Amino acid sequence: MGGHHHHEIKIPDWRMYKVENAKELVEVEKALNRIGLKDPWLRNEVWRYDPAIQKYTKNQKLMKSLFRGFGVGLVLTVATIALEKAFKVDYHDPRGVHGHGHGHGEEHH
Repeated sequence: MGGHHHHEIKIPDWRMYKVENAKELVEVEKALNRIGLKDPWLRNEVWRYDPAIQKYTKNQKLMKSLFRGFGVGLVLTVATIALEKAFKVDYHDPRGVHGHGHGHGEEHH
């Protein structure tokens, strides 16, 4: 069958994960120190918060997920409005009837 190219697995050096690089974890460490505690495994969470490792912060991820597709939607909305204006599209009834049959024409008086 072929095509099985095995790439060497690159294991990151554990020393690159430093609590000092993640401000959220520094705050956790300070809070624990205030009450006389220490978390020896706190370093294991650095990858979640360190901007050098993690591509986006928690707030950036939130904003990205909330506004996903917003740019495309805005461009398509503007394009639709521009095309409607260019082709003089009118969504009103061509007979001039307003409402649901409750017009103010002569036939209703």
